[in-house]
Amino acid sequence: MGVIKGICISERKGTQKHEIPEAVVIKEWGLEGDAHAGKWHRQVSLLGFQQIEDFRARGANVQFGAFGENLIVDGFHFRTLPVGTRFRVGEVLLEMTQIGKECHSHCEIYKVMGDCIMPREGVFAKVLSGGTIHKGDIMTIVTGNQPDE
Repeated sequence: MGVIKGICISERKGTQKHEIPEAVVIKEWGLEGDAHAGKWHRQVSLLGFQQIEDFRARGANVQFGAFGENLIVDGFHFRTLPVGTRFRVGEVLLEMTQIGKECHSHCEIYKVMGDCIMPREGVFAKVLSGGTIHKGDIMTIVTGNQPDE
């Protein structure tokens, strides 16, 4: 079980994401208003709260959204879970599609710290069913053969 500690979007690609208190998650699209949403396999990005805290402990002054993540969740180390893992938050159902991503050009965090955790710690998901999520909501791993809703 995990707890959503932060929800972030950016209205334009190439800009840092900022926190919002709640989000409408759209089936087969992503978070409403987020420039990275769309009809592809990386509709929602997730990052573990503990991985951000560990990075902060190394001296990084980073806010939620600095890594381009949509959801910051306490309680999961996402990269240790297999692709295909499904997560439920209320009515929302997500399916993990990718672990990490290639970093084509180093971000500002990398330039300052010499490292960035998103390429290895961040994961991506597609939206199987939508709804509204809020900061503080509980996220669970869905086990068994759950149908796409």
